[in-house]
Amino acid sequence: MRAGIAGDARAYRSLLEALTPRLRALVARSLARAGASGADMEDVVQETLLAIHLKRHTWEPSQPLAPWVWTIARNKTIDALRRRGRRIELPVDDLAEFLPAPAERDPTEGGDVERLLGSLGERQRDIVRSIGVEDRSIRETADRLGMSEGAVRVALHRGLKALAALYRRSEA
Repeated sequence: MRAGIAGDARAYRSLLEALTPRLRALVARSLARAGASGADMEDVVQETLLAIHLKRHTWEPSQPLAPWVWTIARNKTIDALRRRGRRIELPVDDLAEFLPAPAERDPTEGGDVERLLGSLGERQRDIVRSIGVEDRSIRETADRLGMSEGAVRVALHRGLKALAALYRRSEA
């Protein structure tokens, strides 16, 4: 972290790559202890990495890094649990015979998607289309665009957030 703050991008990237699997394990355990599913784990990890990046200037180099990182991860996990609220999760397989058949696809839906995608910047549009429409993986998209997987995840999250806001405005 010290080298990263001093401007060494390679060291900073190595730090984030080394932290990611540990964060995944920590967040997964925290979510499980809270009785939540691991479905939100990757989002919490990405939010934690982003917070580390944005708040790295607040870390005291004379202090150990791990407690600072774990505090951010704990806070992001708590935020996710609060957003999630109390929900009971039931396996859908048990209800399959009672659920209605899937509705036919609305033929105008594709036009809406393309119209909304057109309002995004070129890079975000390419990422959202690749992952959300063409069903490509994060890794595949990152390799194709010459980006890190983390950067693709962040851009995807931001693109989807922008699309949701645009959709809400168009519905109103």
